[in-house]
Amino acid sequence: MTRQSTSGHDDGPRRRRTIAVGLDERAQTTQDFAIGIGIFILAVAFVFAFLPSMLTPYDSSVGGAETAQADRIADRIVADASSGTANDLDKTAFKALDDNPSDELGIRADDAGHEFDRVNVTVQELEENETRSVDDDLALGPEYDSQAAASAARTVTVDEYETECDPACRLVVRVW
Repeated sequence: MTRQSTSGHDDGPRRRRTIAVGLDERAQTTQDFAIGIGIFILAVAFVFAFLPSMLTPYDSSVGGAETAQADRIADRIVADASSGTANDLDKTAFKALDDNPSDELGIRADDAGHEFDRVNVTVQELEENETRSVDDDLALGPEYDSQAAASAARTVTVDEYETECDPACRLVVRVW
């Protein structure tokens, strides 16, 4: 028994209407969802891991060799320019280091005296957020312009600058 349409055309057998879809007929399974979320999380992690390295400037980072060299130079200055008391610098002995820094501080240089390493040595006040030099006589080497550099610091006193170095000053060595 077929049903006739009122329009006079035979539409053929009618399909049953689907009211609900069972779990076995779904297009996406739980495993598909888990794999998709896993790939998405890996992609986001990859972007966050490599985005900072793409945005940083192309400066060479400071390595362990430069850090060790800055520490060695700071130790040598404190030992060679000391006035006899521990960590008390003598201004005259400190300025004598500037005459031939490649020999006195162990900086690499060629036979003509051209230095390979750039070293800045400054005696600064120990105050918080204070980076100015105590005196231009207590600075060696080229000026430091906030470039990437390894640094080492020692706490020292200088008798001639008792008011600036009260209770002490900071000897800062930067190598780049």
